[in-house]
Amino acid sequence: MSSVAVLTQESFNEHRSGLLPEQSGAVVAGTSAGEEEEALPTYKDAFPPLPEKASSPEGTQETANAWTSKIRPLKSSIITQVFHVPLEERKYKDINQFGEGDQAKVCVDIMHKTGAHLELSLAKDQGLSIMVSGKLDAVMKARKEIVSRLQTQASATVAIPKEHHRFVIGKNGEKLQELELKTATKIQIPRPDDPSNQIKISGTKEGLEKAKHEILLISAEQDKRAVERVNIDKAYHPFITGAYNKLVGEMMNETGARINVPPPSVNKTEIVITGEKEQVALAVAMIKKITEDKKKNATTIAVEVKKSQHKYVIGPKGNTLQEILDKTGVSVEIPPSDSSSETVMLRGEPDRLGQALTEVYAKANSYTVSSVSAPSWLHRFIIGKKGQNLAKITQQMPKVHIEFTEGEDKITLEGPTKDVQMVQSQIEAIVTDLVSRMDYTEISVDPKFHRHLIGKGGVNINRIKEQHKVTVRIPPDNEKSNLIRIEGDPQGVQEAKKELLELASRMENERTKDLIIEQRFHRAIIGQKGEKIKEVRDKFPEVMINFPDPAQKSDIVQLRGPRTEVEKCAKFMQKIVAEMVENSYSVSVPIFKQFHRNIIGKGGSNIKKIREETWICSARDTHLSTQLTANYKPILKPGLCVCLCVIHHSPNYELSAVKPWTAESTSGDINWL
Repeated sequence: MSSVAVLTQESFNEHRSGLLPEQSGAVVAGTSAGEEEEALPTYKDAFPPLPEKASSPEGTQETANAWTSKIRPLKSSIITQVFHVPLEERKYKDINQFGEGDQAKVCVDIMHKTGAHLELSLAKDQGLSIMVSGKLDAVMKARKEIVSRLQTQASATVAIPKEHHRFVIGKNGEKLQELELKTATKIQIPRPDDPSNQIKISGTKEGLEKAKHEILLISAEQDKRAVERVNIDKAYHPFITGAYNKLVGEMMNETGARINVPPPSVNKTEIVITGEKEQVALAVAMIKKITEDKKKNATTIAVEVKKSQHKYVIGPKGNTLQEILDKTGVSVEIPPSDSSSETVMLRGEPDRLGQALTEVYAKANSYTVSSVSAPSWLHRFIIGKKGQNLAKITQQMPKVHIEFTEGEDKITLEGPTKDVQMVQSQIEAIVTDLVSRMDYTEISVDPKFHRHLIGKGGVNINRIKEQHKVTVRIPPDNEKSNLIRIEGDPQGVQEAKKELLELASRMENERTKDLIIEQRFHRAIIGQKGEKIKEVRDKFPEVMINFPDPAQKSDIVQLRGPRTEVEKCAKFMQKIVAEMVENSYSVSVPIFKQFHRNIIGKGGSNIKKIREETWICSARDTHLSTQLTANYKPILKPGLCVCLCVIHHSPNYELSAVKPWTAESTSGDINWL
């Protein structure tokens, strides 16, 4: 399955931790989610130890289950996701350097590192839209890199006594590893020789809260001051912390005690209070009083809200729930994401429940899900080259999620109702236009001919695409598919189809034949400047004739082309060779080596003169022979002459057959002596 998900800023922030929504197990304020520590694996859970010895089949099976239970199947499909980074959260804000400089280098590095493909575009508000394409694993890795390298991350510090740092690290760093894995954060602890007691945490806001809470708990355990643990039902924690943690902050300022309330995503009931004994006692009393008041006066109601709308009630990082709590004083509890329940619980003062319920329904219905019918083969045209068409829509409506699913003839839209309606009308217009002027067809061609259709460097297929204004998808070798898909203008599609089928048919009838011809005849067959072989090629234009390189010392001449033409050409060339073998002869004249230079002459003058003045024997104008014809009459004076006969086997003339002969005149018969 291949999809495109256009993420809003809120959705993008939810993903900054690098975890999928269903993996994060995020539970907002007032929820009754499952135990967080059970959802997030410890180091030993994530990497169970291998058995020391295969003691029994049961033990082996138990260990195998420990490993296989942690493995989730990965989708190998190609997906595309678009992220939007607001201007204020961009690390590189120099508008003049968009597409170049550090930002571009980071993107190139991310592509090389993850294997995903990135496309950047600049929105009207100078925010950054990043389209990431690739396999799911590559896209997830690229997303983590984008968050850490192109978007500013939240960070926080927590101060605990220096002597408590070693307890945060744990033996061999195991506690720190477990803490980072559990909270999905990066925790930096000062070196032992650094006097600072500040521990720096970086990551998502939710992760910061978890990590800070855990570190303070570790410190509290080691603190010699008073420590009080109070078990309070999780449902009443929102009333103790207050909206945006305002109430718990006020209590800590008033009492001077440190109050650690588990964050909403951690399903713990224990609240830890540390400080001086009087401070701790006062804080405990205030917490218990709030709890008792709420138990006495609060009322609970249950309402049904569609599961698909729960995320709109929660809001990014639970902000919508905090907003409702702040406005109405009512806590809203959402079922965990892995639960099928659609029941939402509201708890608070009876006279405020009506207002809170109105807010819940308003938030749930503020977003809608719609779809547009579009043939799946048109999806990439709707997205546009390098995502241009889609980028225009997402820049205007960044809160709308657009999802293309491969193999399905629809496009899913999700977002604010008005925005979805506008995007839907734009996409429907694009689909209508494409359907009216686009067509496609598929042809079946044996995969062994695909590379020949493509041509060297894509020369054949690129010419067809350009000439007929179509796109042609030839499946890669690993797919082992016969189907070639052609898309584009209806007339261009049909013309391209015809041409491709003709090429394929020609290749199916094509054959290759090797002729064995002695290498010494190759140059004679080719002729000076290729004149002789050109005559053969003109006679058989559909046949490719390839002679081996002289350095190879090979006798194989290769013919390739249509089956019947190759056979005809082979017979013709074999006939030429047979005549050359039958009619040609040569006689070698021994000459002492010291006289060679005299024969050649200065600058080759002597040998040149010999070539010009002596008879060049040739048979039938094209083949070697001792038969003299009227076409080769020497220019000689009447009388007795002695002529040196030269037979032309190659560009290197060979001295041969010294014979005397007479001629009565230049036009008379020639008699050998």
